[in-house]
Order: sequence, then structure tokens, then C-alpha cells
Amino acid sequence: MNHRERVLSAIRRQGYDRIPIKHEAVPEVQERLRAYLGVADDFSLLERLGHDFREVKDVYCGPELRTFSDGSWEGYWGEIWKRIPMGRHGEAVYPDTIHRPFKNITSVDALDRFRLPSVEWFDYSTIKEQCERWSDYAVTFGNPGHLDLINGVARSRGVEQVLIDIAIEDPVYLALMDARFKFFYGRAERALQAGDGFIDIVRVGEDLATQRGLLISPAKIEKLFVPKYKAYFDMVHRYGALVMMHSCGSVRALIPRLIEMGLDILDVVQPTAVGMDIRELAAEFGDRLCFAGSMCVQTTLPHGTVDDVCREVRLRQELFPDGGLILGPTHHIQIDTPLENILAMYRCAGSLQELVQPQASQRHHID
Repeated sequence: MNHRERVLSAIRRQGYDRIPIKHEAVPEVQERLRAYLGVADDFSLLERLGHDFREVKDVYCGPELRTFSDGSWEGYWGEIWKRIPMGRHGEAVYPDTIHRPFKNITSVDALDRFRLPSVEWFDYSTIKEQCERWSDYAVTFGNPGHLDLINGVARSRGVEQVLIDIAIEDPVYLALMDARFKFFYGRAERALQAGDGFIDIVRVGEDLATQRGLLISPAKIEKLFVPKYKAYFDMVHRYGALVMMHSCGSVRALIPRLIEMGLDILDVVQPTAVGMDIRELAAEFGDRLCFAGSMCVQTTLPHGTVDDVCREVRLRQELFPDGGLILGPTHHIQIDTPLENILAMYRCAGSLQELVQPQASQRHHID
């Protein structure tokens, strides 16, 4: 099987030669993996790890986005991003917004003074060429930041404000939510048209839960979010592609509704969140929904042993012998994760190509 055949066969539960793999890691981990495996770039790294997907992208050609002397930069919605050191010693760096242009907006009329992004800001002409380049892989478009109607708006308005907005159905939030939906819906449809049937999966995201339960009520989700999700899923299906939706946390209460709306793949499945035990999910929903992820970046991968990691991989192989799971981490693998655990995950899954003997200076990464 090539990569594409493996993924699609697993999604259809028609068997596979090995379980499909989806790798994601923070840049610091990527750098360590490249050094250890002796590869020069991330494409070569993905090949060595057995990552079965390749993403195609539209090309930004819109108005110039500003960059600033402190290293910060402007996003599509006028928000300003900066890489923020995190962790006890600032050893990890994550992008976050430091300026949120819609934070104090109280009137929909006030939005008229802002420039909102357009689907016309992107060039789709290379999409098919990219698809053809990656024809042996499961081709995806989009990422967990597409749609993302809660986090996405919050990055230009503020998390607390958006949660209040949803509770009171603030017209400003609803207008921004609608603009964001149209922006990503339009980009996905243009990409699917340009891809001419070669895009297999469209990825979107929405963090709808904490690790203990839903972030907002099912009634609010049904009223404000479901109509947009359903329209988006239906559009993707009309072009013959599948939908992979990211959501962290305890989303079990929503899974039946997501299935009814036509969701094909739920990503990333946090098995330590309330109600998200992988055995229970396989038994209750495994014949109707494909899962992705499920290897915990908070417990097993950073704090388990190699044997613990392999035991979890084998469990998933037993639970999904004919498909229904794309194996990978529950988020980007974090910097506190030992390389031997990452390599063990892919080695036990059967995707890892043989290692190149590391240089002596690199051995400390896995000792």
C-alpha cells in the first residue's frame, strides 16, 4: 500500500498493511528529530517517521502584512502576533497575539472601519500541481486553525470576551463569527475546485471542550455552531473529500451529533480527558467515526517508558485491526518528551524507517 491507500482503507475500515500515522511536534522537537535522524528538512523527517499525509496550501497574495522591529507580525484579521517564551525557563516559544483589534468593539457598525480578509487574497492556481506532487499520500487542505470560531475570534477579541459573547449572543461576535466562517468556507471551496478531486481530506478545528467537559452548553453549540459546521461538511462532501475536525478535550457528549452532521474523522482524541477512554470510544463509535491522535502528550509520551508507549500502540492496533484510527499524538509533541519515546511510538506502529547512527554529540538527546 502507498500512503494514500493506507489512510483511505483505514478510514473505510477495509484493513491496512500498518496503522496510518499523523505526526505533529513543536519546532524544538522537530529540530531534535532531524538532528538525530540525520535529515535536512521536515519533508525528509516526515518520510522517515512514516507520516502518511501531505498538506497542500493556497498562496497568500493579498495586501502586505506588517512586520515589526520586535519580531512581531500582523495576521489576516489585523491581530499582532509574537513568539512568547514559555515554561519555567522560557525554553519553549509559542506564537500568541499581543494586540487584539476587536477587543473593545461594542457595535457591529464599528467593524466597518476594519479590513476583513477575503478569499481573493489567495492564489489557488498551484493547488493541483501540489496534489499531483503528493499523489502517493493522503492529501489534505486546511489545519486546526481553519474555521476555529471560538479560538480564532478570541485571538483578535480575547478569550474571556468571546466566552461572554457566546453566552449573551453578542452581535459583534456573531458578525465576526459569520465573517470567519465565510472566509474559511470560501477558501476551502476554491481549493477543492482547484484540486479537481485530488484533495482527500479538509481539516478544520474547534476546541469545544476542557478536559473535564464541554466548554459551552450543547444548546449554544446547536444554535450557533451546528448550522455552520453542517454547511461546511456538506460542501466538502459535495467535492468528494472527507472532513477531519480537531477538538481537544472531553467532547464525548457531542460525538453523536458530529456523526449526524457527517463528520468523518475526529482529531485528536485525548484519552485522559473525561469520557474519552479509547476503548470506550472504539466500542461505541468505532463503526461510524474514524479517530485520529490518541497518544497522550501529557502522560504517556513525556512521562512513560518505552514499554508504556509500545503497550499503548499495541492496544490501538488491537482495538482498530481493520481501521478507524489514525495514530498520532494528542497535540503537537512537546519539548519535555524523550526522543526514545517518540521513536518507540513510530517504531512499534511499524512506520519508522531505520535509524541512522547518531553523531556522538547528538546522543544526549535520548540518553
